[in-house]
Amino acid sequence: MYINSIIKFNKIMKRSIVFIFLLSSLYGTSQNFYLLIGTYTGTGSKGIYVYNFNAQTGKTKWVSNTDSSTNPSYITLSHSGNFLYAVNETGGANPGKVSAYSFNRKNGNLTYLNTELSGGDDPCYVAVSNNDRWIAIANYSGGNVSVLPINKNGSLRQISQLIQDAGSSVNKARQEKAHVHESVFSPDNAYLLTPDLGTDKVMIYQFNSSLSKPLRPSSPAFVTAPPGSGPRHITFSPNKKFAYLIHELSGTVTTYAYSMGKLKEIQELPTHPEGFKGVIGSAEVFVSPDNKFLYASNRGDENNITIFSINSVTGKLTLVGYQSVFGKAPRNFIIDPMGNYLLVANQDSDNIVIFKRDKKTGLLEPTQNQIKLPKPVCLQIVKISK
Repeated sequence: MYINSIIKFNKIMKRSIVFIFLLSSLYGTSQNFYLLIGTYTGTGSKGIYVYNFNAQTGKTKWVSNTDSSTNPSYITLSHSGNFLYAVNETGGANPGKVSAYSFNRKNGNLTYLNTELSGGDDPCYVAVSNNDRWIAIANYSGGNVSVLPINKNGSLRQISQLIQDAGSSVNKARQEKAHVHESVFSPDNAYLLTPDLGTDKVMIYQFNSSLSKPLRPSSPAFVTAPPGSGPRHITFSPNKKFAYLIHELSGTVTTYAYSMGKLKEIQELPTHPEGFKGVIGSAEVFVSPDNKFLYASNRGDENNITIFSINSVTGKLTLVGYQSVFGKAPRNFIIDPMGNYLLVANQDSDNIVIFKRDKKTGLLEPTQNQIKLPKPVCLQIVKISK
């Protein structure tokens, strides 16, 4: 009987060890992501870079990069995670383009598929529809938005529809004509929103992915921003009830209630301290995965991240504080899906700085982890596949 008890105990211990090993293995896997980085080329960058990123430790490791991609300043992933689309931000004699890549989520390698014209000079943003059938491109200097169909193998077809913005605003140096700065699909995939820095408007289109020309003006067709504010980027809250618009020229964030393609203004706040007299250049806005905090990046003379708390019921913002980015010209930034870290791309100081994020206060703590890379602009994160 004593021997049988020992045998049973040994079996239980072996099972427990196996279970703990599998659990720790799964937990370790859940912390590991690929970090994909879009850059400006011309100062040594190869284009698009892929790193391993551990969301538990905040550490990164180089995996791969493209050999030669021209100014892939903004990149985005398909919702499947298996394809990547990058604008090639050029203009004039070398008109803007967009390139497609397949992405191997097991080994982190990108494989070039094809390139198509973007429809305008200096494309600065590309988004993928929720069903991975379309991309929408914002052409900054072209002042227009284009949509391209996606083939089943992830490659792109030629432009299906091109819509030109018209108008200008009060800042004659920056708003002499239309400058579409972003193209964002609504959470329900039924609308496309395009902030136009040049006209101080956010254009709103109905989107029907089953049509050959999927965009048509919504009603109302746009919302206006304060003259000279320069709408740049808009993002939706995870609960899909609110939208937040950052203005590049005025350095403000506008909160909207959102429903079925309609934006109703709730609040507008500055991203800089009261009485700030320096150069303003706000860039990106992002809501934390837990819907509790909003972060905004500021270039110009500030070079920081502004932190706001979010009232989950009203959507209104309350200032929490400011965090230096330890670099220059923070463009795009991102929070890992677990909400542990915020990573910011500092374009003019050639570094990506990784901050530990306090989930209770929203505050950011600098870590020793940085990536040195020429002209980083855009960051995307995707789960590593087994």
